Order: sequence, then C-alpha cells, then structure tokens
Amino acid sequence: MAGIKTFSMALAIGGLVCGMVTSEPARAEGLTIGAAYSLKGAFEEILPMFESEYGTTVRVEYGSSQVLRRRVEQGAQIDVMLSAAEDIDRLQKKGLVLSGGSQVYARTSLVLVMSAASQATPISFHDVLSERGTRIALGDLETSAVGVITARALRRLDPAYRNLFHLIRAQHNEEVIDLVHRGDADVGVVSRVDAIRNSGLVRIIEEGPTGSALPVQFGQAVVWTCRDEGRPVAENFFNFIASPRIQKLLLKYGFEPVSAFEGAVASRRTAP
Repeated sequence: MAGIKTFSMALAIGGLVCGMVTSEPARAEGLTIGAAYSLKGAFEEILPMFESEYGTTVRVEYGSSQVLRRRVEQGAQIDVMLSAAEDIDRLQKKGLVLSGGSQVYARTSLVLVMSAASQATPISFHDVLSERGTRIALGDLETSAVGVITARALRRLDPAYRNLFHLIRAQHNEEVIDLVHRGDADVGVVSRVDAIRNSGLVRIIEEGPTGSALPVQFGQAVVWTCRDEGRPVAENFFNFIASPRIQKLLLKYGFEPVSAFEGAVASRRTAP
C-alpha cells in the first residue's frame, strides 16, 4: 500500500509540474531582419523593446541596402527587410514582397561632413565646387543607396560633377565616414543619420549640401523568404516599427517621421 501511495503521489506531482510548464506562454518564433547600416544606433534600443514585449529573439544582418536587396533576391533567409525605400520598391516590382507591399516609415537628408579631428576651416559645398582638386568621398553606385541618391542630386546641380572633384567611392556610409576620419578624403556626403551616429569621427559642416530636396527614405517589408511559421511575428514587427512611439523614438537618432514628409509632399501637390 505504501508503494502504491508513493507512486500515486509521484504521478500527482509530475502532473502538477507538467501543468505548470505547459501553462507558460509559448515564445514566438525568432525573427531574422536585414537592416541598413544606418539603423544600427536606433536598433540597439528598439530591438530589445520588441524582444521583451513579444517574447521572441531577433537576429540582424546589417549591410548596404543594395547588397541586402540582392541577398533577398538570391533567397537569403531574411524575414523582414528594412533599407532604402528604393531597393524595397525594386523587390516589390519583382513580386518578392508580402504583406501588401512596402511601407516608408522614416526619412533623412544628405549632409556634408569633414573629420571631427580636422583643424581645417569648415567649408561649404559651394567652396567644394570652386576647389576642383577636393577629395570627396561618396557612396558607390553599385552598393550604396545613398550613393545613388547623392549622384542624382549632384547631376541636378551639375551634369559634369564627375569632372569637378577627385571622387573616392565607398561601399556604404560607414566607409565614407572612415575615409573622411582617416584623412583619405577631405569631405564626404552621407546621410544625416549616419553623421549623427558617428559624431565622434566626423562633424556636419553643411546640411543639404547639394541644394537638393531629394530625401533618403527608409522602408520596410516582409519579404518572400520569410518562413511561414515566422510570418506572424514578422508582421508584428512591421506594425511595431510603424507605431507612433517608435516613430517618436527614431527622431532621437536623426530620422524624420514619415508623416512630416507626406505632409510636405501633399503641400507641394496642392500648391498653385
């Protein structure tokens, strides 16, 4: 009898323990994100918030927007892509975007920077134009979305801009900043977000250096390589980034809210 009672008690305890284990909420699927380098600073604060609130883990693959787009096109295991909006638009045109398409959630602008350690007198872009030998670092057209936007703005300013400077091409904004900081370039053109994040290395010497209103827009999309089991958490992240509180938080890192851009576009459309 004692043996039976002991066995029954063991079963009861085991059932209680099992009940306690199964009653805990299941953790959501992990998420893999492809993100532009410009998001590094903001994501150090944003991603832990998302992981805590949704009970999941997030793995990030940082890269230049064009490289990330090609990775998705080739089938890399990425659930959500956050990069320059133009590259996400290209994915959408190829039918590689889910969830009804892409969403622009933030923007920034182009700035002219020089090394924070430089003792040289700050110059404007007008000064750069008059100094034909100026070494200017720009994003490469094949790998950098900001490089493409910069080239577009420079062409508007002067179609012959390539003959005006000693151009040094870099893979992405991080490399542009490194070239300027090391003194391998006199000045560089990067996004305002990246200049702020690397304020210990470079300083902004002119906002909107090309005189162009072309913004650098950031978009996000759930992409075709998203796993079926990861789709719900991917869509949660999609909505999380677009939420008002995250939009407000992005301002701290040098981004501008997309609503401000939409308002400016609307006013231009309705202007006589």
